[in-house]
Amino acid sequence: MNKKIVILGAGESGVGAAILAKQKQFDVFVSDAASIKDKYKNLLHKHQINWEENTHTEENILSADEVIKSPGIPGTAAIIQKIKNKNIPVISEIEFAGRFTRAKKICITGSNGKTTTTNLVYHIFKKAGYNIGLAGNVGKSFALQVAQNNYDYYALEISSFQLDDTYTFKADVAILTNITPDHLDRYDYKLENYALSKFRITQNQKSDDAFIYCADDITTQQFIKQINIYAKQYPFSLTRKITEGAYLNEQTNQIHITIHNKQPFTMSIFDLALQGKHNAYNSMAAGIAARLFDIRKETIRESLMDFQNVEHRLEFVAKIHGIEFINDSKATNVNSAWYALESMTKPVVWIVGGVDKGNDYTMLYDLVKEKVKAIVCLGVDNSKIIKAFADKVQTIVETTSAEEAVAQSYRLAKKDEVVLLSPACASFDLFENYEERGHLFKKAVRAL
Repeated sequence: MNKKIVILGAGESGVGAAILAKQKQFDVFVSDAASIKDKYKNLLHKHQINWEENTHTEENILSADEVIKSPGIPGTAAIIQKIKNKNIPVISEIEFAGRFTRAKKICITGSNGKTTTTNLVYHIFKKAGYNIGLAGNVGKSFALQVAQNNYDYYALEISSFQLDDTYTFKADVAILTNITPDHLDRYDYKLENYALSKFRITQNQKSDDAFIYCADDITTQQFIKQINIYAKQYPFSLTRKITEGAYLNEQTNQIHITIHNKQPFTMSIFDLALQGKHNAYNSMAAGIAARLFDIRKETIRESLMDFQNVEHRLEFVAKIHGIEFINDSKATNVNSAWYALESMTKPVVWIVGGVDKGNDYTMLYDLVKEKVKAIVCLGVDNSKIIKAFADKVQTIVETTSAEEAVAQSYRLAKKDEVVLLSPACASFDLFENYEERGHLFKKAVRAL
């Protein structure tokens, strides 16, 4: 009899895993405790996959040989506990898809910058003529692409939630952009648990694999000493010279990328398409990965100069009566908001708020005092934000829709100032996800 695979959650990753499992002739059943979007129902029908919504039928689920869990379902969920009590293996879609491809995988994780870095890697490799797919936490699911395409390489953005359920999956090149407190609600509010989850990206790597990481990130430095890493390490830094990896020469403002036995690569930091300190890090990480695969220096230089940033990440929306509107809806943690505020050069009306994930706002105090003239809260419960910043800015207003937030910000901002949506929080109190929050913000701005 065919092995039975049960998939919990019928979003992008779940439905992709179901299609791959069906293609590999497993007995497949998909179960979602919520309702399933029509586009995913249509795909399940098309591939003749059995599914249920708004419920989990236990007898059906607990008869599985293996369960593939959506990254959004916490390990503490009652159904997961029951599955584990029956010793049924629970894996992620990334783990499952990895079994069925021989492609080289460049895997990117980190609290901030992972989407930009993944897209940069994809852009460089594509420009160099490589047969590469873009997947994971960005674009189409990894499993769906393994089922439908035949890529030789993948640029994979992998979240800590996806890494948590990987066991045999191996990154040929692993990139860890940084580790800052995020999603601590899923990790018993312990940074150590979250950091160890991120470092799972190095598990199963061997000496001929590569691990690229930020040498300036304190948490990464702290944990790297505690973990056995077998891959060759390539650090990158803006503050000190690195012999193998990448660094910024502050005298010449040149990025240097040096890989053993390869010609060094240099490029002016002012030529990068993405400006700001955090983007210099992202560009260096992607550049190291490209040099490891012998991509020509001219191709890397061109790619880093003509790259278009991803949507919802410091995305310029419009300039209305001299007021700039910037959509940074993807900033779902304090550190992302710090980067956004740090890169602002004009007075800011800051739209912030949503679902607090155990946020500590103290790291923003100095920046807010220096750059923010007013705060517009966009969330159901804004008490923590108001308490944190009441003595830092003169004006704080509360709103419960993107339209209202944009209207209030427009009223508060003046010519040559910036309205910045950089929420520092998850979006689930008022929106389906950060994309919807960003789209509604842009729509409201364009309607002004």
